[in-house]
Amino acid sequence: MEKKLRIGIDVGSTTVKMIVLDNKDNILYKEYRRHYSDTKKTIKDLFNEVLEQFPKNKFSITMTGSGAIALAKYLDVNFVQEVIACKNAIKKYSGNVDVAIELGGEDAKIIYFDQTIEQRMNGSCAGGTGAFLDQMAVLLNTTTEGLNDLAKDGKTIYPIASRCGVFAKTDIQPLLNEGCSREDVALSIMQAVVNQTISGLACGKPIKGNVMFLGGPLNYLNMLRERFIKTLDLKENEIIIPEDARLFVCLGSCLEKNDKYYNVSEIKELLKRLSYFRESESSSLKVLFKDKKDYEKFLKRQEKYKVKKGAISSYSGDVFVGIDAGSTTAKVVAIDINGNLLYENYKSNKGT
Repeated sequence: MEKKLRIGIDVGSTTVKMIVLDNKDNILYKEYRRHYSDTKKTIKDLFNEVLEQFPKNKFSITMTGSGAIALAKYLDVNFVQEVIACKNAIKKYSGNVDVAIELGGEDAKIIYFDQTIEQRMNGSCAGGTGAFLDQMAVLLNTTTEGLNDLAKDGKTIYPIASRCGVFAKTDIQPLLNEGCSREDVALSIMQAVVNQTISGLACGKPIKGNVMFLGGPLNYLNMLRERFIKTLDLKENEIIIPEDARLFVCLGSCLEKNDKYYNVSEIKELLKRLSYFRESESSSLKVLFKDKKDYEKFLKRQEKYKVKKGAISSYSGDVFVGIDAGSTTAKVVAIDINGNLLYENYKSNKGT
């Protein structure tokens, strides 16, 4: 007799999460994986891993997450909204929660659990989310985990905009140029995310009582959690960090009632259909060149714009140097009195 298992899938902006539960709610499989914009391949890979591990079972499938709405409809599988999935997991595993703060790859949420459930979400901009932290880490020539490690030794917090990565870079670069430590800048970035979440989503509504922290960034980055806890002045007994916080919403999707089960061959058919899924049709731009002849005409036209070059090693005389110090790169050129390019260099400033 085939054993029935439940699959929950959370398809987010930057990651896909999958959990398999048995009929006693034991977790048999769990995975959190970045999809790098190839959502379909990541979903297929996870399903194939599950089917290989459980080749003789039937499965119910429930999807959740911003990237699963159209996909679930296309595949005709069960879908549950993220807030409901989150509520399912909280009710089952965490008991009394007043507010849940969830940071994802490109969205942020605050969910108030009162007489009614109220969700406030920043879904139109990636400011103050995991993607924002990724950008800031690159600016400091490190990883997101490295950003967290730097913040541990930070002592001073500077005001940094987090509404937009471009605005943040505009604040950060002068700080670095003035000699502020990378540790202080990293700590300031963590605080900027906290400020963006609280001011942009709570909008003055108090975050108090028992507060749960969810999502990948808040699961992996303890310094980010610490800034939230200090800013909200939470007591130790008010802080809830569930096990597998990054998978919590996915876990909640597994708990949603679903009596539709698929055998292995039926799931493989779903995966075939998945290959043809396109969320929206996009119109193509006009081709740059109609044919090879058109391309050759373009090359011939562009050849006359080539910069004349000289060798700095054999040149003597006056030299004019130009420096462009940008937010992430530094560019240097040197020309002679006739405008010949003697030297050029383009490098990342690596946060220094």
